[in-house]
Amino acid sequence: MNKLTVLFGTESGNAELVAEDIAAALEENGAATRVVNMEDYPVDELGGEDMLILVVSTYGEGDLPATAAPFHEALVESKPDLSGVRFAAFGLGDSTYDTYNLGVATLRSTLTGLGATQVGETGYHDADSGLNPSDVAIAWAGVVLAVAAPA
Repeated sequence: MNKLTVLFGTESGNAELVAEDIAAALEENGAATRVVNMEDYPVDELGGEDMLILVVSTYGEGDLPATAAPFHEALVESKPDLSGVRFAAFGLGDSTYDTYNLGVATLRSTLTGLGATQVGETGYHDADSGLNPSDVAIAWAGVVLAVAAPA
């Protein structure tokens, strides 16, 4: 894995903090990472990525957060061929809502529908659990990236 991009979509800043913590933990283990807000990431650059980690919260009634919505809309409108793209996905949500983690499910579905390959299981943080979201995400990322590493 030459480079790893962590894209985050957030409403209140939690997904950004988690994305930065995942990147810091991976860098401690020798990975080259960069963290980018989804609203600042051009979807036409996706094909050049070795590996993506998506970190996204769910907002309101199952909506994508404000910084992820433009990214998603650009994907839907431009329909890029993502057949060479590998990604892992981590969602932040609250299980007391019926739309628990619908944001990450929406992005995951769109990416795979455009040909991207998901690596590992989707990770989830439940705000109702009382667990630190970064701790949950870092543990998840370690497992997913061990699966993603070339043999």
